[in-house]
Amino acid sequence: MFDLISNYHTKLLDAFWVTIKLTLYSAFFALILGTIVAAMRVSPIPIARWIGALYVNIIRNTPLTLIIVFCSLGLYQTLGWRLAAEGPNSIAENSFRFAIVGLSVYTAAFVCESLRAGINTVPFGQSEAGRSLGLTFGQNLRLVVLPQAFRAVIAPLGSVFIALTKNSTIASAIGVGEAALLMSEMNENEAAPLSVGAIFALGFVILTLPTGLFFGWLAKRFEVAR
Repeated sequence: MFDLISNYHTKLLDAFWVTIKLTLYSAFFALILGTIVAAMRVSPIPIARWIGALYVNIIRNTPLTLIIVFCSLGLYQTLGWRLAAEGPNSIAENSFRFAIVGLSVYTAAFVCESLRAGINTVPFGQSEAGRSLGLTFGQNLRLVVLPQAFRAVIAPLGSVFIALTKNSTIASAIGVGEAALLMSEMNENEAAPLSVGAIFALGFVILTLPTGLFFGWLAKRFEVAR
């Protein structure tokens, strides 16, 4: 195991760095999109609620692999949509960015549901007080409801973030050079599947365990007193 780490240490660091970047970029965009969809799901406008519910139900019941492959084969190769300029690394860069799109779209559905649960924990009198002050729905949501909702769902969002870290391995399906792709390569070149599996299991534990502890600390630190 240690010989494998020594022989592949540069590739391992590069692969897990790609995994980290996939996770961080996807988490950022998923948080934005998920918040928008959550706002639609609690909107007083029926069509907005219907669109938000449709998005969540479709995305949550669609395999992530299918979403990412659709982004690469459907949007990039078939329709010719590009997210990176032409160049020697354009294929790899486009695959990386479309993997972010797929991960963000998929994870946003779970962010939305976590956040909607947080919105439901905010006492109804809070939003009523905001409306009595003349706040619009958007202002009420942004200034009164969402700050409390986010504090209530820090731990669930941490779980979604950890799941996203592990889901990033699906990006290898479209050739993104992250941890799962390197693991496949090492399994082909080395006759040590248990050692290879242990290396990558340890790598993901190193990534996800501190994340869980950090979000647990945040949840206690910003817990909403009831």
